[in-house]
Amino acid sequence: MSYKLFIPGPIAVSAKTMQAMTAAPIGHRSPDFVALYQSIQPRLQELFGTTDPVFLSTSSAWGIMEGALRNVCRKRVLNCMNGAFSDKWNDVANRNGLPATPLPFEWGQPVDPLAVRAELASGAYDAITLIHNETSCGCMSDLPALMAVIREFPDVISIVDTVSSFSALDIPKDELGIDIMITGSQKALALPPGLSLCAVSVRALQRAETQPNRGYYFDLIEFLKNHEKGMTPSTPNIPLIYALRSKLEDIFAEGRETRFERHARLNTKVRTTLREQGFELFPAEEFGSLSLNCFANTRHLDIGALNRRLKAEHALVIDGGYGKIKGKTFRISNMGDETDESIQIMLDAVVATMATTPTLEGE
Repeated sequence: MSYKLFIPGPIAVSAKTMQAMTAAPIGHRSPDFVALYQSIQPRLQELFGTTDPVFLSTSSAWGIMEGALRNVCRKRVLNCMNGAFSDKWNDVANRNGLPATPLPFEWGQPVDPLAVRAELASGAYDAITLIHNETSCGCMSDLPALMAVIREFPDVISIVDTVSSFSALDIPKDELGIDIMITGSQKALALPPGLSLCAVSVRALQRAETQPNRGYYFDLIEFLKNHEKGMTPSTPNIPLIYALRSKLEDIFAEGRETRFERHARLNTKVRTTLREQGFELFPAEEFGSLSLNCFANTRHLDIGALNRRLKAEHALVIDGGYGKIKGKTFRISNMGDETDESIQIMLDAVVATMATTPTLEGE
């Protein structure tokens, strides 16, 4: 049985995108691939808000995220942590033997620019990691405010995960001064998993050139050398690049601003409907994500039972919460290709099913 995903990713993929992946294979060192690679760069740069190259990696975003640390961190990295995925940054740094300091906040709380400034002022750091939109708890930190602080420390290279916010709202990389901006294919881009994208500043590349032990597969200098020839360092997932080209056609046909407005409108529709059902956001309202909503399970519903019925009776799935807040929260995505109609169909099914969903024992 097929069903539609309204989870934070992977998300539903359009028939047009799937069809694009069936194009005949081409050699990844051929002129045909060079033409494909170079044809998508201008639109990728526009979507990233950058004049920097946009590298394509056949990996999850975590591959590039780990590689970025190895490429630019020599002294110490500050890891801003306010959810499951940002918490993982510190673990990844430690596993790579890098000096690392956690800057923790409660799950659902945004990263505090003042706390970042106070820590960076010590002069101990040459890199910082943060997640713009912490998917595990639906919390979106104030990226412009954070980058304004980070720019005060020119020796600190910023590594920013925009995996679940990229293309759902405007994130102008160069204007904000982001050094390494990373995203993945399976979130708001509405592509299948397996491709990550990364735009890298000149100063980050200059840092990488002097960095020992940066590895090979995620070596940013290898990406740059191959990028200049219209290629990738290793064999890429060519079907996903065809899909990316198709998706860029869709995004620019819709219009970037129209796309951003659509995501905001659908997000509000979900938020308003579930509030009417007695639920509140898990994060503070002003820091709620625009690509998904994470709700506190204030009615103590059995979210597992709810999801099983949604799948069986309505052929759709929402998310039952992540990590230590699983069951205490639930998440509903509005990112990608969703429309007013598709979101309304989902909401009607969710509300109707909730009406007869049992509460958890003892609640």
